[in-house]
Amino acid sequence: MTINRSRLESFSDGVISVSLTLMLYQIQLPAEFNWGGVRAEARHFFGYVLSFVYVGIYWNNHHHMFQMVRSINGKIMWANLNLLFWLTMIPITTTWIGKSEFSKVPTALYASVLFMCATSYWILQRVIMASQGKGSSLAGAIGKDLKGRVSLVVYALAILVSFYSSIAATLILIAMAAFWFLPDSRIERYLLGQEGKDS
Repeated sequence: MTINRSRLESFSDGVISVSLTLMLYQIQLPAEFNWGGVRAEARHFFGYVLSFVYVGIYWNNHHHMFQMVRSINGKIMWANLNLLFWLTMIPITTTWIGKSEFSKVPTALYASVLFMCATSYWILQRVIMASQGKGSSLAGAIGKDLKGRVSLVVYALAILVSFYSSIAATLILIAMAAFWFLPDSRIERYLLGQEGKDS
């Protein structure tokens, strides 16, 4: 049995937008009306910006990936829910690292949530490709998915590094955000190639 993808995409968009809103509500106004007050809240704001970028990256790539999915099934729905669960954990860990001023354990937990988001996205891709069978358009677009596999290793490294230096771990996470900032070019190239064949 296959199901239209529109409800899944609409539900996913709603969950992601709520996650972004929850993060915004965690930002406090400076207690002092001067630059000292702004600096005191700088880490909270930085955590919000980094998390906003990460959630935005997943929303963007999720949208691109589902352009290659014509219909969905129960397995895809559950794999997608798993991804959404971990995305909704980002606001909680963002608040914790902000309040702790990026201490080691909160940073490790934050990196762990991002690792689980990446793992869940990877699982969702595999479930979609399995449902499409041989000649999967998604499989054709991402190939061996070296980018995704390397990302999982780097996120795991960030977790370990967190216990030694939260600054170094945060720099790794910033680098990964930059690595994925633009929509997955592999999918975009594939879709453009398909449009060229159809025209």
